Amino acid sequence: MLVYTINRTLDGVLSAVFDAYSLHQLPDLLVGKGEPLSLFCEEVHEVMTADDRAQRVWAGLEKRVSKEAMRLLAVSYQSELPELDTPLFHYIYKVFQQPVGTRSIERNFSDPDVLTVTNIYRKVMHERLRMMQFVRFQKAKDGTYLGVVSPDHNVLPLVVNHFQDRFGTQPWLLYDAKRRYGFYYDQQEVTRITFQDEDTLPFDLDSGKLNDEVLSEDDKLFQDLWRTYFKAICIRERMNPKKQLNDMPRRYWKYMTEKQ
Repeated sequence: MLVYTINRTLDGVLSAVFDAYSLHQLPDLLVGKGEPLSLFCEEVHEVMTADDRAQRVWAGLEKRVSKEAMRLLAVSYQSELPELDTPLFHYIYKVFQQPVGTRSIERNFSDPDVLTVTNIYRKVMHERLRMMQFVRFQKAKDGTYLGVVSPDHNVLPLVVNHFQDRFGTQPWLLYDAKRRYGFYYDQQEVTRITFQDEDTLPFDLDSGKLNDEVLSEDDKLFQDLWRTYFKAICIRERMNPKKQLNDMPRRYWKYMTEKQ
């Protein structure tokens, strides 16, 4: 078994494709550097991630597949799932095996690699949709709105444009507590941010709640009103906990005002 060890990034996978064609070999498995190797591993090749090589492969893909397929490849990697690396590599490798101008494999769902990558892409997009549905913002005294999330997949970059369009007149911070980074919008542009000292954060990472001394008085009132409204519209005779969990998984509840 031939194993390629890669830097677990999209550029790492693209660099692996470049190496595979340069060395005229097809690896059986891609493994992140430092991760355990397969028991049946016979040969290991370490892939050195190179931006220029990754860009050459990406440019080649743009000539061979549709824009939708390019988006699928990029978005699927936001899943951060290690089991994606090998099928994604094989997907891209197969694209280059076909002559330019021939029908792409992107719709060939009988191909296990195409099907795997497509299904993972759908999972990421579903998580993106849930982030847009379930984010709850809190207003700080300085007028900034804070939304804390912990998505299964790294979807924050995929929802920034949505919130920029929807809340274009308000400053806000959307923060991923699981990955420890966020995006801040100052009513003009969006900036990716991280915090060096998390002990001084004005909000709790576990609950996503702003500290009382930072939370605006208006928002305290609106939160109470929203919880009251949520309880008032609930018809106990029609409660369906199973469906509620299916529509709104429990892992989102800790950040939702109506569930606190």
